[in-house]
Amino acid sequence: MKRLFDLFLVFIALPLFAPILFVIWILIKLEDRGPALYWSKRVGINNKTFLMPKFRSMKLNTPQVATHLLQNPDEFITSTGKFLRKSSLDEVPQLWSVLTGDMSFVGPRPALFNQDDLVELRTKCGVHLLRPGVTGWAQINGRDEIAIPLKVQFDEYYLKNQSLLFDVKIIVLTVFKVLKSDGVTH
Repeated sequence: MKRLFDLFLVFIALPLFAPILFVIWILIKLEDRGPALYWSKRVGINNKTFLMPKFRSMKLNTPQVATHLLQNPDEFITSTGKFLRKSSLDEVPQLWSVLTGDMSFVGPRPALFNQDDLVELRTKCGVHLLRPGVTGWAQINGRDEIAIPLKVQFDEYYLKNQSLLFDVKIIVLTVFKVLKSDGVTH
């Protein structure tokens, strides 16, 4: 049922976002050389890695670490990237990952391949058995601003309480969070 729900949402979202995706693609290419998409190595279901697309918001050759771990993140983020991150439009290409089945609309956000502490805590709680999501319960409750142990607690809560109705609630709350740019630090 969850997979059908994901596919239904993708087929609604793609035509709506197509013109916006095209404009974003052009803006990125005008500002900085290199590809418009960045394929990030992420940890998915059962701790298997996959490549997740995002619109590139950072300059080429930025170290592959979580943004908050960079010495001065602002020096790496492009002007277009600041807008994309604030509006969460850099995440829209993840519809591809939902379509291919690497991700779901709702689930724990996929960890970077080198976030060993997050992966380890999620594995201990059984969260690694969930398909990662474009949004999730932790994003609704703090997004970038919460510590990893608390994030895992939210992920575990989702694991134990997941349902189609809960997913709809998270998606609706995500829309409001995104419109307010709530919880975005970089």
